[in-house]
Amino acid sequence: MSEGAAPVRFAPGDRVRTRAADPDGHTRLPRYARGRTGRIVALTGSWPLADEVVRRRAEPGAGPGVGPGAGPPEEPVYVVAFDARELWGEGAHEVTLELWQSYLEPYGRDTQSQGQDGEAAS
Repeated sequence: MSEGAAPVRFAPGDRVRTRAADPDGHTRLPRYARGRTGRIVALTGSWPLADEVVRRRAEPGAGPGVGPGAGPPEEPVYVVAFDARELWGEGAHEVTLELWQSYLEPYGRDTQSQGQDGEAAS
């Protein structure tokens, strides 16, 4: 992991849920995977969040961003496995996606009673 990268929050085997929000602009979190539960398979490393890279390039007068601290901060990227049934309602296989940590939230006994926005379900 690079110096200054966000700390790792998940380990292989952890259950996670993807964020359900539909952000303005570019995101690398596919719509079909939003708000779905999966399992961490592996940590691939830390990389700048692609969403922020695109936003910064779209800013007026934005240059290539050369030098330390010029780009967005890095955060861990994980391989996350989803049951095909969880994504599409059918299928007996798994689908894996590489997802940035900020797209993920813990999912388990402590969080099952919470809504997708993190508040208690009514």
